[in-house]
Amino acid sequence: MNYLERDTFGMYKGLSNGGSGPSRRQGPGPELMGADTLVGNAVCNRNSENLGDIKEIMLDMRSGRIGYAVLSFGGFLGLGEKLFAVPWNALKLDTDNKRFVLDVEKDRLDEAPGFDKNHWPDMADPSWAKGIHDYYGTKLYVDDAHS
Repeated sequence: MNYLERDTFGMYKGLSNGGSGPSRRQGPGPELMGADTLVGNAVCNRNSENLGDIKEIMLDMRSGRIGYAVLSFGGFLGLGEKLFAVPWNALKLDTDNKRFVLDVEKDRLDEAPGFDKNHWPDMADPSWAKGIHDYYGTKLYVDDAHS
């Protein structure tokens, strides 16, 4: 289910059908979106291979920023499913296909650091965060203020 289908408040009304909703440059829309509408959205790579879907969005309560999207991958009916914390800045919204794109090959995601739903990592640990950002080739957003 994509963000347009999850929009129970009508905030994206007009985005896909030329209706009277907000323009594509204003929120709600591609630049400012409701978090609840993004959970469940598909994630694929540049080759349009399915990489899973967003299960959760992790907010950094100290900075007020989105830290990670928790992505599910693999398994069947929830069994054997692996979860991944993907830096938010590694995801790009594909508004044409109503999904996110993660620039990673499917086999690389198989090897990515992940966890199961009963054993979440300490996402507040700076060394864990550095490892995740290094893996995906993204910059820690806490470094933005020092650039």
